[in-house]
Amino acid sequence: MWYKIALKMETILQQTTTASFTNEQSKPSVIPKFFNWCEGQDENRFGWLAAALGGHGCFITPITMFAIIMGGNHIFFWVLALTAMGATLVTNLAAMPTKITIPIFVVSILIDIAIIASCIAIGFDITKTYV
Repeated sequence: MWYKIALKMETILQQTTTASFTNEQSKPSVIPKFFNWCEGQDENRFGWLAAALGGHGCFITPITMFAIIMGGNHIFFWVLALTAMGATLVTNLAAMPTKITIPIFVVSILIDIAIIASCIAIGFDITKTYV
């Protein structure tokens, strides 16, 4: 009798679990794909150097500075714009790999676009530039 009770308790205590595993691989997100693409751009590093220094230094930063001046010369915008350009310049002159220089270049462009949008939202006024 006690044997039957022990068997019943054993089946109660030892519950069986079934695990189902799927072999689906999740799709990688955009950020790891972007960093993998950046690593593959090492053979084009001089092109990226020219784009970063030429495009950023001769086109995007002057437009950003013009927007800052017309938006009222806020010191916070000047610090952001010069830091973004400086980060791009330093990483390229330090000859860092493209997996570092391209993301910094993209982030600095996004910072400049945000500054321009903020200055447009504040409003352009030429009288703010008078001393």
